Amino acid sequence: MIRVRPPFPSPFYPLPLSPPLVPQSSPSFLSLFPWRLQPTPASGQREPAEGCPASSALQPGWQRRRRRRQRRLRIFCQGQQAGPLGDPPARRSAAPCGSMAMNYNAKDEVDGGPPGAPVGTTKNRRPDNTAFKQQRLPAWQPILTAGTVLPTFFIIGLIFIPIGIGIFVTSNNIREIEIDYTGTEPSSPCNKCLSPDMTPCFCTINFTLEQSFEGNVFMYYGLSNFYQNHRRYVKSRDDSQLNGDPSALLNPSKECEPYRRNEDKPIAPCGAIANSMFNDTLELFLIGNESDPTRIPLKKKGIAWWTDKNVKFRNPPGGESLEERFKGTTKPVNWLKPVYMLDSDPDNNGFINEDFIVWMRTAALPTFRKLYRLIERKNDLHPTLPAGRYYLNITYNYPVHSFDGRKRMILSTISWMGGKNPFLGIAYITIGSISFLLGVVLLVINHKYRNSSNTADITI
Repeated sequence: MIRVRPPFPSPFYPLPLSPPLVPQSSPSFLSLFPWRLQPTPASGQREPAEGCPASSALQPGWQRRRRRRQRRLRIFCQGQQAGPLGDPPARRSAAPCGSMAMNYNAKDEVDGGPPGAPVGTTKNRRPDNTAFKQQRLPAWQPILTAGTVLPTFFIIGLIFIPIGIGIFVTSNNIREIEIDYTGTEPSSPCNKCLSPDMTPCFCTINFTLEQSFEGNVFMYYGLSNFYQNHRRYVKSRDDSQLNGDPSALLNPSKECEPYRRNEDKPIAPCGAIANSMFNDTLELFLIGNESDPTRIPLKKKGIAWWTDKNVKFRNPPGGESLEERFKGTTKPVNWLKPVYMLDSDPDNNGFINEDFIVWMRTAALPTFRKLYRLIERKNDLHPTLPAGRYYLNITYNYPVHSFDGRKRMILSTISWMGGKNPFLGIAYITIGSISFLLGVVLLVINHKYRNSSNTADITI
């Protein structure tokens, strides 16, 4: 039977030497080693410093490791007693190793300093004992199993596919026609209007409606390659002036530069947005009879947001005429007439003109459309725009050739989901189909390997 000496003292394997233990009267560095021995110095040797143990003859094994630790501690204590280079002997002997070991406390190091340290000298880096900082907040983590994942994929597929089909069919039922009248093509009737000498310019474009337009029909004008989302362009306005503030009317904001003043007069409305307002005129006619075309009535009120019309845009206060209230101001540089002559209707003139309000709501993309007119349905017996031939009379004022832009007129109906937008229905159908297909694939995999106990059958 082989007896193995344990790595620590025990009653069954006592130490060959039994020197007294170091007293633990106060916290010290030596208190970290409760089995530290205090050997008796041999004759002719120097008494070690206080707290520094001397070397002793230990037996092989764990005693050898203890001897190495004692040697390192003795070297450390002797270096502390020697003090820094150049110190006087009195100062070197004033701080023995034992006293330094007595002052050490591991808890002080964690708390940021000894109990007697002045407040504010050290910073406590320990986090507060709260559920958030100690990461004890309640958490929930789902366990993904075949019984929960497979139904989720199938449910998403069964819900998204019918919704996508409904949205796609509804979008296709919306009637829409788009007429480009930029005039860059030589065969276009509006090609003559590209010349800067032709101001104003009138042109006519004929087109045919293959299907009748039921319900209310909305007429839009569209622009391409026009960046209304430019930062300086978006900021070039004075909302206080547009809200009817008399002081801002005569002293516009500096954000409107360089369209703030003209001919030593403040511009009303100021800014680059108002200066670039769309000013083409569009008229629609039905060719029912060659000799007597029918003019389609276009409603110009009710095309702006209610909040814009009644809250954000207001004319200057006063009981006199609108021209008197705008006295002392001048029109924007590119406008043909001042703001108080935009319409003969006083409820649609000045800053509350709905064409102006619609233009001032800037677009996010360089290709956009804005509502121009509304064609209301008169009765349920006849369509709003019957199928047939039409022509569009255009007063060509707005130049787009200089920035390679394009202009177009759009006639469109709407539904419960808005205008024509097939992308939303296609996106729903695609996501639903992918989810359903993944559900089928995972179902096959689960059915094949569910009862397999040998993982070697699964090849990766």
